[in-house]
Amino acid sequence: MDVFYAYTYSTAGWLSLQSFALLTVPGMMTTMLEQEARQPSSTEIYFSRCLGMSLLTIAILTVILTGSIPLTSSIAEPVTTDDSDPKAPYAVPTMMVTTMFHALSASYAYAWWAYKGQAAFAIGMVVSGFIASVGLWCALFASSNGKISRRTGADKRTAGFPFANKEAAKKHGGKRL
Repeated sequence: MDVFYAYTYSTAGWLSLQSFALLTVPGMMTTMLEQEARQPSSTEIYFSRCLGMSLLTIAILTVILTGSIPLTSSIAEPVTTDDSDPKAPYAVPTMMVTTMFHALSASYAYAWWAYKGQAAFAIGMVVSGFIASVGLWCALFASSNGKISRRTGADKRTAGFPFANKEAAKKHGGKRL
């Protein structure tokens, strides 16, 4: 499986898991995150369920906008994440937005974990941080094909500054690559 699609499905899965908990048992969330046990207010239940529906919507949009679900009736063509692919024109921007979301969620969970020291915040911090790092990896390495030289097999986007590749230059008659 491509790393990009692993990121897409892990984002959708994590957001769906959070939304499921917020939609089904909003009182449990209040009990887990508060020091004293009490019944949640109707406002807390309302906001919990609204957040759950929002997270589920973001999860569905992530899967749809990245092209993981083909929206055409033809399944003969493979789904790619190329920038010129008309099936997933929003794949890279969606990945960037969800990566920022996971990074912000991880830092926010870290702040609450540092303040309260509860395991629920630590779990959220670790999972969101891991997914954010996979998204960052996809943004850096998996979002473009690169420009590979047919003659040397090297990536043409690299530069020799500040360290020149003298060994490769020796192999090609002193020519700079």
